[in-house]
Amino acid sequence: QVQLVESGGGLVQAGGSLRLSCAASGSRFSINDMAWYRQVPGKQRDWIAAITRSGSTHYADSVKGRFTISRDNAKNTVYLQMNSLKPEDTAVYYCGADIIPYGSSSRHYWGQGTQVTVSS
Repeated sequence: QVQLVESGGGLVQAGGSLRLSCAASGSRFSINDMAWYRQVPGKQRDWIAAITRSGSTHYADSVKGRFTISRDNAKNTVYLQMNSLKPEDTAVYYCGADIIPYGSSSRHYWGQGTQVTVSS
C-alpha cells in the first residue's frame, strides 16, 4: 500500500515563507509526475505546481515567481517552497503523485492535506 504523507503547514504572517514536504512510502513503487494543489472551503481543488521525474517544472500563474517545487527521487519526496506568502494563499494544500505500484498499473495518489494560514 502506497501512501503520501505531507508536513510543513502552519500559520505565517504575510510576506513570510513556509516549506511543505510530501513523502511517498509503502511497498515497491515508482513515481512519475508529482504536484501540489490547494483548496479553500466551498471551492474546487486547484492545481498550483507540478514536477516531472526528470525535474521539469510548471506553475499556475497565481504562484509563479513565489513558489518553487522540487523533488528528491532518492527520498521519494516532493517539496513546495512558498515565499512572499499572501493571505489569499490560505488553503489546505495537497500533494498528488502518479505512482506505479510494483506489479500494478499507474494511478494518482493524494496526500491527506496540510493547512496553510497566512495572516495579514
